[in-house]
Amino acid sequence: MRIEKLDQNTKKNLLEDLLKRSPNSYGKYEESVRVILDAVKERGDEALSEYTKKFDGAEINASNILVTDDEIKEAYDAVDPGLIEVIRKALVNIRSYHEKQMQYSWFDSRPDGTILGQKVTALARVGVYVPGGKAAYPSSVLMNIMPAKVAGVDEIIMVTPPGKDGKVTPTTLVAAKEAGADKVYKAGGAQAVAALAYGTQSIPKVDKIVGPGNIYVALAKKAVYGHV
Repeated sequence: MRIEKLDQNTKKNLLEDLLKRSPNSYGKYEESVRVILDAVKERGDEALSEYTKKFDGAEINASNILVTDDEIKEAYDAVDPGLIEVIRKALVNIRSYHEKQMQYSWFDSRPDGTILGQKVTALARVGVYVPGGKAAYPSSVLMNIMPAKVAGVDEIIMVTPPGKDGKVTPTTLVAAKEAGADKVYKAGGAQAVAALAYGTQSIPKVDKIVGPGNIYVALAKKAVYGHV
């Protein structure tokens, strides 16, 4: 994380730098993202595997892209029980918060027979993007999966970049299981966003994509707006 210590001079320079930024500043990134999105849309798993090898250094294909029950068990064995308890306590608090935000269907019949109201229906499938790499981000897992669970989403799919060994950080997997992810796929970057937006042979298309990411992920989410 970049930290700036501001005095009168640095504050002025920093503000000028920020004000100079425009959508055009991201042109070189947008071009790269568009190439990735188009490749995954056209070639599915094949392109997804190629980009996972290129950017994450992992050999991922249709046979191992989906996290298995055995991998989840291994993750539980590797994570400190105290941390698992902390995750569970956090989920109780997160669930309580989002339950208070729930909207409900209601209908009202008027004397003239007119029926007014609203019907609230949860999305069928949501994709949750969780950053990966050397660090673990269990908070991103919990904060993005639990609202979908509370809302009643039928299927929650999580994607996260694998390490070079082809595995997902144990803490991330435990958090996903505890929060209620239905499936976890080893995929990251713009290619994972493309897979969620368009669908591949292994990853189904979702109705909405949530979760944080780097500039490539952010621009990919922006580019697929309208598809999800």
